[in-house]
Amino acid sequence: MTWHAGELTRERRWEELGGLQGATAWFTGLSGSGKSTIAAAVEKRLVESGRPAYLLDGDNLRHGLNGDLGFDAAARDENVRRAGEVARLFADAGLVALVSLVSPYRAARDAVRALHEADGLPFFEVWVSTPPEECARRDPKGLWARAATGELGGLTGVDAPYEAPERPELELPGDLPAEGATNLVIAQL
Repeated sequence: MTWHAGELTRERRWEELGGLQGATAWFTGLSGSGKSTIAAAVEKRLVESGRPAYLLDGDNLRHGLNGDLGFDAAARDENVRRAGEVARLFADAGLVALVSLVSPYRAARDAVRALHEADGLPFFEVWVSTPPEECARRDPKGLWARAATGELGGLTGVDAPYEAPERPELELPGDLPAEGATNLVIAQL
C-alpha cells in the first residue's frame, strides 16, 4: 500500500485554520486517577476558546474502534497503538488530540511519542500520578472494589503492572484540583 497524499500540505491546512497547529496530549495514570475528568475539562476550555480539540477516552474507544480487544498485555499495547494512530491523524489535521488511557506500559507510550516525533507533531505526556490508595477510594467504576474481592483480575495497579513515565512533560498529582490541573495542561499546550 502507498500513502495517499491529499492536496493540502499540513502547513497549508494549519494556515487555513488561522495558524492553529495540532498536538497530542496523552493522559496516563491508573483507573480513577482523574485522567478523563481533566482531559474533558481541557477539551471544553479549548473548544470554547475556539481551539479545535477532541477527547479520545479509553472507555469510549473500547465501545467501537478497540471493542475487539481484551486486557492482556498484547491487547493493551494494541489499544495504545490504535489510539496513538488516531491521535496522530487528529494532530495532523490541526486538532489537539486529548488521549485518556491507562496505557500501562512505557514502551507502548514511547512508541506513540516516536510516531508523533517522526511526523514532526507535538506530543505531551501528562502523568496523572494519583496514588493507588486514592484511586481505590474514588473508584468511579467500581473496578478497585471488584479487584479487592477477587471478582476482577488484571486491574492495572493491583495485579497488573503500571510503568510510570520517567520524564513526562507534565505530572499532575492526584490532590491537585481539576481546575488547577486543567490550567497547567493548557499552559503546557
